[in-house]
Amino acid sequence: MHAHIPAPEVAGAKYLNPVLAQPPEALTGLKLEAQQRVAAGVTAVIKSMQFSWAEGGVGRGSRALLGLNQKNGFDCSSCAWPDPDEHRSVAEFCENGAKATASDADDKAAGPEFFAKHSLAELSRMTDRDQNNAGRLTHPMVKRPNDNHYSPISWPDAFNIIAKELNDCENPDEAVFYTSGKVPNEPAFLFQLFVRQFGTNNLPDCSNMCHESSGSALSPTLGLGKGSVTLNDLEEAEVILIIGQNPGTNHPRMLSALQKAKRNGAKIISVNPLVEAGLVAFKNPQDFMNPLRALGALLGDGTQLTDVYLQVRVDGDMALLRGIMKHLFEAEDLNPGQVVDHAFVAEFTTGFESFEQNIRNTSWEDIETESGVSRAELLEAANLLAHKQKIVTCWAMGVTQQRKGVETIQEIVNLQLMKGAIGKPGAGTCPVRGHSNVQGDRTMGIWERVSPKFRDALGKEFNFSPPTEDGYDVVEAIKAMRLGKTKVYFGLGGNLLAAGPDTEVIAEAMRRQKLTVYVGTKLNRGHLVTGETSLLLPCFTHVDIDMQKSGHQMTSCENSMGVVSQNKGILVPLAGEMMSEVAIISGMAIATLGDKTNIADWVAMTENYDVIRDHISRVIPGFEEFNRKLREPGGFYLPNGPRERKFTTENGKANFSTTTLDKHTLEEGQLVMMTVRSHDQFNTTIYEYNDRYRGIKGERRVLFMNEKDMADRGLKAKDLIDITSHFKGEERRVEKFVAVPYDIPTGNVCAYFPEANPLIPIGSVAKISNTPTSKYVVVTVVPTAVNNEVRIKAREAMMAE
Repeated sequence: MHAHIPAPEVAGAKYLNPVLAQPPEALTGLKLEAQQRVAAGVTAVIKSMQFSWAEGGVGRGSRALLGLNQKNGFDCSSCAWPDPDEHRSVAEFCENGAKATASDADDKAAGPEFFAKHSLAELSRMTDRDQNNAGRLTHPMVKRPNDNHYSPISWPDAFNIIAKELNDCENPDEAVFYTSGKVPNEPAFLFQLFVRQFGTNNLPDCSNMCHESSGSALSPTLGLGKGSVTLNDLEEAEVILIIGQNPGTNHPRMLSALQKAKRNGAKIISVNPLVEAGLVAFKNPQDFMNPLRALGALLGDGTQLTDVYLQVRVDGDMALLRGIMKHLFEAEDLNPGQVVDHAFVAEFTTGFESFEQNIRNTSWEDIETESGVSRAELLEAANLLAHKQKIVTCWAMGVTQQRKGVETIQEIVNLQLMKGAIGKPGAGTCPVRGHSNVQGDRTMGIWERVSPKFRDALGKEFNFSPPTEDGYDVVEAIKAMRLGKTKVYFGLGGNLLAAGPDTEVIAEAMRRQKLTVYVGTKLNRGHLVTGETSLLLPCFTHVDIDMQKSGHQMTSCENSMGVVSQNKGILVPLAGEMMSEVAIISGMAIATLGDKTNIADWVAMTENYDVIRDHISRVIPGFEEFNRKLREPGGFYLPNGPRERKFTTENGKANFSTTTLDKHTLEEGQLVMMTVRSHDQFNTTIYEYNDRYRGIKGERRVLFMNEKDMADRGLKAKDLIDITSHFKGEERRVEKFVAVPYDIPTGNVCAYFPEANPLIPIGSVAKISNTPTSKYVVVTVVPTAVNNEVRIKAREAMMAE
């Protein structure tokens, strides 16, 4: 859908709607501290315990942590980093996982009394942290037309509302079904089954906003849209290249693997516009339990991780990779046959000559200008790679959310292929996924597109004809909703309002729906911006015991490296009327589809999740004998062609890519902004207002700026600023941010999401993948007007009247 969505009113939106779509502007008290150079350590242990015990109590919180990521326990609902195949420690979790689990194990309830006390407008004026900390959702709730409160509703009545609104659609494509990456395999499979039996492929999910660029790059080049390495490969690598990823905050358990790799002699090259603590050094909390290492871990500087740190400009990674490969080709000229793996290239690949010419023709001037990294620095990195073949490249959203994210990942593949660094121990590609089952959801068929093979297998298994036309991805769904082309939005977890681009466009899109349905565990801002009627349906978390007719149920998740393992809750759910995601989906399916589906099968799948897995085993390759393999300790690996040098592309080869290097074109005074998480945040869930590795305490509305860029604009530390984004002649402005001097390349700035998401235009997307460009937003920054505080107070007073 190429329809233009005009820029919304952003700064003034708080005066136009009583329910705030953006976090409130009230500042919470910024304190600047020294930027840290070591991740984890004893502080991470203390923070984990404090948060866990504060949320769930000492007993409940401790029990949850001891079952986290264990072979007979439950899967972390935070990131998708893999667990060790063999030995697992008693504390097989990180600070991030401890916070997510503690939040899930919360013993406070946000039930009917809570919603009777607070209107939607009042709740929207709470910070995102306070919304999350209000407690677990315990009862199904409804907001009826013209009401400003959620009130209780029975499950049958809720299902009947969903059924009526869906069946009133003129065609199935008037409904959008969004999925969070936190949803396990079994409910994800049922969800896509229901949606396709209903008659649409409108299945946007969080993959569209994170690693869609990875799949778009890897599938045509290697034949599989997933990474090729295992955890053992990472630990055996000779060189690890980490691009656009901050493991210390986003995937802390990865640091243990990097530490093992370093102790095995690996070299690490880090590429990031910010110098992140988790890429510099690591103090392993597990060492504090080892008498031989405890003192060194406490008093020492930790394990130094990065050997070469390349502080690239935002969106400059393609140029940087070309620079490294240009050096490698020059080294090959001097040492024929010793740098490029010609035997691998000849046997397994196509397109090498065009790729090589493209790299050699790229000028050093363009490489240095676009990357912001000198030729000498790039040579230092290339020298570490030149005579090595056990190379692993890791990347995350710092790459995927660029304008040229897909082609940048193709250059990563080019580097791996020219070195023959794939399909062998210690080598391969490693896109590091975010949410716990975001990769598994795609495997289960959560995708707005569907392969003919999957479609045929699904139709045969359930005796129906799945729709063949592609549905809406996230960006196209938001546009369709905003343009009034849809009537129903159903969100299975997540917080699209806070995760997506152009916050006020999403808000208006939601308000135009006849029905919005939100399945969730805790309150978030997305639940408050609603359609004419809205349902808020409480579900279990990974940590909750899920009892159905056949007994204690388990689900499964697929991690970043293609391992499927079981998830079995260990805590009794809070008192209330929560249901499992499987039961919610089945109830909706039965009410909506009626005699168009096999109701007995939906009942059977709800009573015993083994029945779901039997269906999956006959539909999805790699899941044969699913129930048996899932019960093996640690789970099982899915098939991975590139891991075995089997490239299932159209030509049966691994394909080199010939990409195009775009140049920055900024007007005077413009900067390039990227958005990131804070340390006390996972995805859109805010646990606290701090970001201790970056020296931020007590505030989220900050903009990290190079000191020279600040001086050029007459700014000093803690000055209030307004930020305006610029895209195709349109502007979006947010007010009342705080300028923070930081070690970031000139011309680049950085802010947290979701606070900065209103600046990201819905039309600014990566080529091919259609992923919003959260890592490339052109902005200008000015001091907040002197009278701005007075103006804000006057408008707030007017609104109060």
